[in-house]
Amino acid sequence: MKLFGSSGTRGVVGESLTPEFVLRVAKAAGTVWNADRVAIARDTRTTGEMFVNAASAGLASVGVDVDDLGVTPTPAAVRYCEAADVPGVIITASHNPPEFNGVKLVDDGVELSVEQLERVEDHILAEDFDVAAWDEVGSVRKVETANQDYLDELLASVDAEKIADANLTVALDPGHGAGSLVTPDFLRELGCEVRTVNAQPDGHFPGRNSEPVPENLTDLERLVRASDADVGIAHDGDADRAVFVDEHGEAISGESSLAALVAANLEPGDAAVSAVNVSQRLVDVCDAAGADLELTPIGSTNLITRIRQLWTEGVNVPVAGEGNGGVFFPNYRLVRDGAYIAAKFLELVAERPASEVVAPYQDYYNVRINVEYTREAELDAMLSAAAAYAEAADATPNTTDGYRLDYGDAWVLVRPSGTEPKVRVYAEGRSEARAQTLAEDAADALYAALDEL
Repeated sequence: MKLFGSSGTRGVVGESLTPEFVLRVAKAAGTVWNADRVAIARDTRTTGEMFVNAASAGLASVGVDVDDLGVTPTPAAVRYCEAADVPGVIITASHNPPEFNGVKLVDDGVELSVEQLERVEDHILAEDFDVAAWDEVGSVRKVETANQDYLDELLASVDAEKIADANLTVALDPGHGAGSLVTPDFLRELGCEVRTVNAQPDGHFPGRNSEPVPENLTDLERLVRASDADVGIAHDGDADRAVFVDEHGEAISGESSLAALVAANLEPGDAAVSAVNVSQRLVDVCDAAGADLELTPIGSTNLITRIRQLWTEGVNVPVAGEGNGGVFFPNYRLVRDGAYIAAKFLELVAERPASEVVAPYQDYYNVRINVEYTREAELDAMLSAAAAYAEAADATPNTTDGYRLDYGDAWVLVRPSGTEPKVRVYAEGRSEARAQTLAEDAADALYAALDEL
């Protein structure tokens, strides 16, 4: 796909992402869906309203009515689409910086599959859109209930009594994103004492960068320690991720929390689905449970596609996800849902401290290096260098998505980002030094290719 990456399409506003482009995406989606109504939602980014207006105009121009949900977490928008039986356009760049925005497309209550996205993309590239007559264009109506309906369903879908009985104190950092409108109320309804930071909706993200990685969670770590909280929870911009801080104020890696959640929900004969940058932690969990581990290219779109394929084969997939805080519980809903992920982790913390929940999965160290590019020639040079590096390595490359090299005690993966102009290098090892060395060696090969241009 040329336009859609591993989780929709994203770009810097005014450069690679413009209102004209979003209008064309909406016209193409409306043409492909052939629906009477489509829902539109957005996160808190300052450019969100502009792109909602562009998408609304595009849909109306092909004869589609629009339900404008306003600022809504992605999982709340997906829930609305499923309940109302309508497709959806979600204006969000998820965890990217504030100058970015993007578009996710939803149908049948899930993000579009790769095949469906390719159909939309074909219509965009061919400028092949339905055109409604002047008296058949769509109209727009505001819908004010999406967040409350989502909250109500969340409360009915988790073990609220177990969480309430634990009398937990929770520190929460929604990162100024759409989760600010739901997760604080949700946790209080669960009986938690809630302390917040960066909880006012603000598309400039003044308190921290949107991506909930450890280096961005210092405020939350301090809040956990200051409030003697049992756990800290952080979201990204559209609240489809949840990452955690333990009771000591130490950030928990997403790979460790994913392993704990999978271990708590997997039965023999089940399958878990993750991406090719999967941690050895998850491999060990699946082996111990007698369950299969299915690997896909990185990105929610690819995981969703594989989960649906497994369903057609009669395979139960109770949990799936990546080590970035984005976890699916497909039997609940096939969407990454930050508030639901948080509640499922709280069910574990209700039994024992957060540090003990993840203690069995802390044996590996992870390193990630991003190498940026500005021209296609730079990307091509780095990918050629990655291929040569993998070919010369003392390991057999896995080329499901990029180049992964497994060494038994450690692994390294080189792949282009699906959402940003970067080539990412991931490494994991039993020691931090081993992971750092692998990551730096692979990144050096990429930097050398850039120097030769």
